[in-house]
Amino acid sequence: MSANITIYSTTMCPYCVRAKQLLERKGVEYKEINLSNEAPEVRVELMQRTNHRTVPQIFINDQFIGGFDQLYALERDGKLDPLLA
Repeated sequence: MSANITIYSTTMCPYCVRAKQLLERKGVEYKEINLSNEAPEVRVELMQRTNHRTVPQIFINDQFIGGFDQLYALERDGKLDPLLA
């Protein structure tokens, strides 16, 4: 699997941990951007781009797919693997 995956997270976010664990179980590499370590402008720009205020915010091949619930739904419905290929 060779998709380009980026997860925007924060340090104490349980759903961020769950999203990363799901991807790790699938053997998928991802880039994590911890918003706790970024300038506030980065968070504002991300929220404007996605229209979402919560984390994780997950992108696969530069396409915003949502947070953990959406990632899990894709996995449950058998639609995640094709996105990761």
